[in-house]
Amino acid sequence: MKKHEVPQDDDGLMEGRQMDLSYALDENGNYITVPSCGWTPKNAALLQAWDVIHEKMKETREQIQRGKLSPIAYYMEKNIMDEKLLATYIGLPKRKVRRHLKPDGFAKMDEKVLRRYADLFGVPLESLTDFMRMTEEK
Repeated sequence: MKKHEVPQDDDGLMEGRQMDLSYALDENGNYITVPSCGWTPKNAALLQAWDVIHEKMKETREQIQRGKLSPIAYYMEKNIMDEKLLATYIGLPKRKVRRHLKPDGFAKMDEKVLRRYADLFGVPLESLTDFMRMTEEK
């Protein structure tokens, strides 16, 4: 594809994000990188994916309300993580992370570990300790 053919279909998905880079040919036939604000089929797929993620977040929040999961599960979904990835990022064994996803394991966590989770997720500590109140405000 030539430089002028790189898609620029801005569907509003790039707000606050860096633009995608695509490879294209310049006037001399050399490959160069060209910024792109999107391509309609890719944007549609991304929107569908985010709809699924938001639905999972809603279901997880409901399970937290029912006392089935801890707030860690919500932020794990929000950040598109699974137990193994979360365990790697937080520096704990997967079995401990699995325990923290349950309300009783979450309740037994000390503040130091809670703070590690909050820092990893980029949220204030209160978003974990007072989850229901904090998420209702949004």
